[in-house]
Amino acid sequence: MPPVRAPLKPLDQALAELLAQATPLLAVDSVSTFDADGRVLAQDLVSSLDVPAHDNSSMDGYAVRCADWADATTVLQVNQRIPAGSSGHALAAMSAARIFTGAPIPPGADAVVMQEDRETLGEGGVRILVPPKPGQWIRRRGEDVAAGAVVLQRGERLSPASLGLAASIGFDKLAVASRVRVALFSTGDELVMPGDVAPADMKPGAIYNSNRFFLRALLLRLGCTVTDLGIVPDRLDATMAALHGASQQHDLILTSGGVSVGEEDHIKPAVQALGELNLWQIAIKPGKPFAYGRVGPAHFIGLPGNPVSSFVTFLLLVRPFLLKLQGASDVATKSVALPAHFTWPKADKRREFLRVRRDAAGGLELFGNQSSGVLTSAVWGDGLVDNPAGQTIAHGDKVQFIPFAELLA
Repeated sequence: MPPVRAPLKPLDQALAELLAQATPLLAVDSVSTFDADGRVLAQDLVSSLDVPAHDNSSMDGYAVRCADWADATTVLQVNQRIPAGSSGHALAAMSAARIFTGAPIPPGADAVVMQEDRETLGEGGVRILVPPKPGQWIRRRGEDVAAGAVVLQRGERLSPASLGLAASIGFDKLAVASRVRVALFSTGDELVMPGDVAPADMKPGAIYNSNRFFLRALLLRLGCTVTDLGIVPDRLDATMAALHGASQQHDLILTSGGVSVGEEDHIKPAVQALGELNLWQIAIKPGKPFAYGRVGPAHFIGLPGNPVSSFVTFLLLVRPFLLKLQGASDVATKSVALPAHFTWPKADKRREFLRVRRDAAGGLELFGNQSSGVLTSAVWGDGLVDNPAGQTIAHGDKVQFIPFAELLA
């Protein structure tokens, strides 16, 4: 009697089990704020100053005292000029200060009048044409950042705006989580590299190794350092040697292919011989075969060989795992409800991730071929529809859309 197969594991359960193994790495790098985009902050960033540091003008215009204005015939005498980077003196009654964006508000002034709302007169006089209101066009001290405030929290993944904010409170260097060291290789004697064999000379059954290219790019986008070990021959000794060597200086070994149960799939026995392996059959489509384990001190993840399966399982499982290794506080995959501008009449037993793209009407259109081997679907599409098991989709139904823009950031 053949062995009873374990039931397919739900995606959410598999992700929870995977993340439970992802203890954040302790190593920290100090990097220039210029170079910290995409890195995960390793400590809270606390401001030692107010931003802005003083009340300042948000417009080019005139600093005035509202109490001096009676009506549109009121004339004020301009007795000082305050460009950004300088400071003025106290504003006397019935006077105005020519002021520029970013310049400190002089003592006594309580409003800024835009230069478009004045009429210039001779001998330094200016007529204010509209009634000024207290506080208008003034940016208050500390309205952006107050001294002592935590402006960026440990675990945040830094963005270009984050870098500007860090610089605005005086940080030229930031403490960030060290890059995850990943060893990447593929298995399969059918694989060849572009450039090694011309298309006309390909042997029957041979295919170009596409997974190696997009997996390396995905890892680099997540801030990893990648050691590309190439294609490992379909032999147990070669697979064990590659795994053992990679485990010595890497935090994660990532492979594609060879995690099934065929006679030429040597990843499973090799990892089991060198460490431990959990081989999961996940209830998703595409991407059912998935493996997690340890080889010595290194984590091991084995992805399916079909390119779309490998691509999707990386985004849904490996991406949050790598972010947690870096100490990121937010690793969740986010979706938004959008209308389906297609039909999906046949429900599947597994949770499906359909390649779609947004159309001009604000809905989603479906790529025609949803096979796990059709990588063009991932290029054509700009995201995935997360369709629950057993669910059909009618035109106009709201579905959960996961944009690639977030997953590939």
